[in-house]
Amino acid sequence: MRLELPYGKDGHQILEVPDENLSAVLRPNEVECGEPQHEIRKGLLHPLGLNSLRSFLEGDGETVIIVNDGTRPTPTSVVLEAISGFADLKRFRYLVATGAHRPPTEPEYQMIFGRWYPLLADRVKAHDSRKDRMVRLGRSKNGTEMLVNEMAAEADKLLIITSVEPHYFAGYTGGRKSFLPGVAAHKTIEQNHRLAMRPEAQVLRLEGNPVHEDMMDAIKCIESKDIFAVQMVLDRHHNIYRVAAGDLHLTFHKAVEYANQVYCVPIKERADVVVSIAQYPMDIDLYQSQKAMDNAKWALKPGGTLIFVSECRDGIGDRTYYDQLSSSADPEEILRNLETEYRLGYHKAAKMAEIAKQGKICGVTSLRPDDLSKINIHPFSSVQEALESALSVDPKAKVLVMYEGSALVPRLTGHG
Repeated sequence: MRLELPYGKDGHQILEVPDENLSAVLRPNEVECGEPQHEIRKGLLHPLGLNSLRSFLEGDGETVIIVNDGTRPTPTSVVLEAISGFADLKRFRYLVATGAHRPPTEPEYQMIFGRWYPLLADRVKAHDSRKDRMVRLGRSKNGTEMLVNEMAAEADKLLIITSVEPHYFAGYTGGRKSFLPGVAAHKTIEQNHRLAMRPEAQVLRLEGNPVHEDMMDAIKCIESKDIFAVQMVLDRHHNIYRVAAGDLHLTFHKAVEYANQVYCVPIKERADVVVSIAQYPMDIDLYQSQKAMDNAKWALKPGGTLIFVSECRDGIGDRTYYDQLSSSADPEEILRNLETEYRLGYHKAAKMAEIAKQGKICGVTSLRPDDLSKINIHPFSSVQEALESALSVDPKAKVLVMYEGSALVPRLTGHG
């Protein structure tokens, strides 16, 4: 079978898999989407657990709108279009929930805000987890200090625009993640993310997931504030599938149901070779692309080969995880070293080392080959070359291909 795999924003790579080797080609489930503005307005007019958006926005006081950064495909500008029918968008300030990420570039700001960016640019701020003034709101039961960006903490009302899909250690994105890590201090993010080292912190899991439960506990610190959430689930083409608007927690759990309908894909058996594609904009760097590797591990046989495809246009990302991964050729040693202390990013190294224990990792990226080799990832110039290398070792290997690997989660239904 001949497959055209997305690579970067507009590029692609061709992969030809012999029919006798092809096990499955996975994409998020096809779902029927309505007209975007209709879906959004329906949510805004009939919110869960709250009165309408119009009544939420009435009265005095400052409203801050928290939006996702450029690493997520959230159609923020489409939601702003709908909100503009209820209020003047210049009334509000806008805080980009970068977490510990870098601020958006100008093209990313334009992607986030669309046609509204020239109008709103002077009212937009990107959260800086290290430099911004923070307000201490309390602690979670685990001891996580809830230090939140002053702009969000002192606003009278918060309007959250986000999207929900599976997440490799928080269970799902969306909801509480707009605050932690979205607009939290670096110290707060680090304290929360160290819980990602625990085995219970995994994709699709909320109950018993220490990262999610810590986020939920920490978020109680701001529950006295008026919050209106707009949480979307997108289909595989980044069209709006469903919108849940209203109460932060009710909308999150409703969106989780919708996300499972799109992104949980059954498989009958694991494969010897899994090709997983980090789609734009999740292919920004190696740090973000790891999510496509982590989801792929659920479809990979022990001792198999994982081939991840990602442009990584911004390089490797934060070096903290990279330095740990490059410290040893033995993933077991890396994991032992990570047990001695925790710094933000170590959870990423731990998750990647766990995958390296499971099988061989190959990378098709724009990174320098030496940068991949130093962290035990075998570099290849094309996905076809990587596959042919795997098949030269095992000509009968079964191959599974995952489009949208950063969000799609294979769920084993058989015994393979």
